[in-house]
Amino acid sequence: MLTVTNYPHIRKIDDQPAHLERLPRIQVAHIVMDYLSHGWSVDEMCRQHPYLKPSEAYSAMGYYFDHQEEVDQQIQEQWQSIQEADSQPKSPFYSRLRSRGIL
Repeated sequence: MLTVTNYPHIRKIDDQPAHLERLPRIQVAHIVMDYLSHGWSVDEMCRQHPYLKPSEAYSAMGYYFDHQEEVDQQIQEQWQSIQEADSQPKSPFYSRLRSRGIL
């Protein structure tokens, strides 16, 4: 017997990362990163991010525990992307701001 699990507040479209329905720019992976890096509970996540509803955070964490490999892969890809961007040469504008202590 096949059981289909529905995650309220979470939207997953084909090959795209799962994200919140109400706040589509917030991926499940972003919420999970708070859990993994800071050890935050759902209540703490909601205190730190007042726009986040407890029901959304709980649903995101449920999705993560059921799809851990998928979400961990997304986190790894985002981390690699950031590392690659940091290794790229910076623009003269960036260098000037950095030398003035603005960045």
